[in-house]
Amino acid sequence: MCGGDADPESTWLQQLLPASEAGDLQVDEGREALSELARLTREELEASEFGLTLFLPDDTRPLAERATALYDWVRGFLYAWGTLDLAGAQPSAETNEILRDFTDLTRMDLDRLDDDEQNEEALTEVSEFIRVAAMMIYQERVVARVHSPES
Repeated sequence: MCGGDADPESTWLQQLLPASEAGDLQVDEGREALSELARLTREELEASEFGLTLFLPDDTRPLAERATALYDWVRGFLYAWGTLDLAGAQPSAETNEILRDFTDLTRMDLDRLDDDEQNEEALTEVSEFIRVAAMMIYQERVVARVHSPES
């Protein structure tokens, strides 16, 4: 959704659930749930109050579980970014820097993560950075292109 794909929901669903037998109830239910998630995510990205939800475990879960979920979220973002056709629409220097930061985050050593206040605060800060960074990329790649005179 942040990359400017013409139909990001369909592209995403096709990657996750390639064409299958019609009538497969589990696949149909999965496709419906993922479509709803995509719709909610798009609505949050389009809202003016910058309210993107990363859909991570809540604060009652162990720190390692939440850090792993954030790690997986970033990996998923980078995977999706890697599938984009960026011909003619190269990312800005700011987006490239964010992508480098995201890549650096995938090198986190989660095995040595102590469940302490310092790491709790760090995880909160990193989560907020990722949330805002994703919205910034969306603003650049989708919103700004839609409102540009060339569109």
